Amino acid sequence: MEKFSAIYTDLYQLSMAQVYFEKGHQDHDAVFDYFFRKLPFEGGYAVFAGMEDLLGIISNLRFSEEDLEYLKEQGFKEAFLEYLKNFKFNGTIYSSREGDVVFPTRPVLQVEANIIEAQIIETILLNLLNFQTLIATKASRIRLVAGDAKLLDFGLRRAQATGGYYASRAAMVGGFNGTSNVIAGKEFGIPVSGTMAHSFIQSYDDELEAFRDFAEGRPKNCVLLVDTYDTLKSGVPNAIKVAKEMEARGDKLLAIRLDSGDLSYFAKNSRKMLDDAGLEYVKIAASNQLDENVIKSLLEQQAPIDVFGVGTNLVTGDPDGALDGVYKLSWSNGKPRIKISESIVKVTLPHKKQVFRIKDKNNRCIGADAVGLRDQNHIGEMFHPFEPYKSMKIDDYEQEPLLKKVMENGKVLIEKRSLAEISEYSLSRLSELPIEYKRFNNPHIYKIGISTQLREEREKLIQSHKNSLK
Repeated sequence: MEKFSAIYTDLYQLSMAQVYFEKGHQDHDAVFDYFFRKLPFEGGYAVFAGMEDLLGIISNLRFSEEDLEYLKEQGFKEAFLEYLKNFKFNGTIYSSREGDVVFPTRPVLQVEANIIEAQIIETILLNLLNFQTLIATKASRIRLVAGDAKLLDFGLRRAQATGGYYASRAAMVGGFNGTSNVIAGKEFGIPVSGTMAHSFIQSYDDELEAFRDFAEGRPKNCVLLVDTYDTLKSGVPNAIKVAKEMEARGDKLLAIRLDSGDLSYFAKNSRKMLDDAGLEYVKIAASNQLDENVIKSLLEQQAPIDVFGVGTNLVTGDPDGALDGVYKLSWSNGKPRIKISESIVKVTLPHKKQVFRIKDKNNRCIGADAVGLRDQNHIGEMFHPFEPYKSMKIDDYEQEPLLKKVMENGKVLIEKRSLAEISEYSLSRLSELPIEYKRFNNPHIYKIGISTQLREEREKLIQSHKNSLK
């Protein structure tokens, strides 16, 4: 799944690239910033995901002979196609670490390459980072409310086609424990977990016989779905019978699963029935249109649920569906570049930049990131990006640089981490974030500021463009 063609892009990228080539601009240097303007889910943070995947993919992007033949049919010229035969991304990437908490406006990742290379990778970069960051953030919100409960991704069947493949990976970055997605389990090293469908039980004339056969087939990892006919009068009693038979053979029933009805009511009654039968070790799993709000409600009701299987609402990023990440030029051909808009929030930040996380003397995040020029080591005062009279003195605070060089000359510089390691890092970074930014209702707004030098450089460019129109 990591083998992508370089034509995994939008047509306009290649159309622009051909013009750059014909005008001799292919050696012009360019810097693009990846950032987003709005946090998903009306939350207080996002979890950055997909970066390590992206590095592996773009380092191997090539145009095949079939790709070039297709582009010829689309009207691209021979000289440009000849140039694309040897296409390889040879640029440098600076990035926040995957799993870190990230915020609007500030660069999350920077691409520095020749203008054609930087332009061609835009679409795949946005496709991967926007989607995985959205799903990792959703997963993180679910993990925050789930406490010590086990979280499983059950979403492949409801995902937007093959998006489910990367959704499973992103869910792990955000704090999930496993997936039902077998191919993602194999290729990403994710623990796989699954139960049974109602169809298995329906295919038998007798529910008890279905349970017995399934237990015989999966004696070490048996989870029985108990709500096909009548949860408390049929499903749970039959599961108890099978659990006792498994005990007699030296095995143990792992769990029962609830997939419909009042999950709190059925979990409480099922727990009592299992405990009364001496099956305290049998866990209760629940599924059926779960999200962070439903899980929060169930746990507030003290529902004795040990495992949550989350599907549709996780892998589709409900209710947002997409992260509005963008990729904007900030430097080209030796000069800073800017996009000016009548909407001030769409005026971009020019130059090569660094981002600093502001911390107190005890290394605790104070809820602010500052954006400066790349050669700045420390920022004395940061200004609101769009409200010039708002500022904050930060000279006496610790300042952690966040954008690290992760690729140079097209070669990946960082060691590939396991998803468990990325998830652990994400949880540690989230723990540094003050609780006000993690609440679901009206979270505190994380402060993003720009340095005096960056502010001045932006104003110079704006004024220069205004003067050119006179």
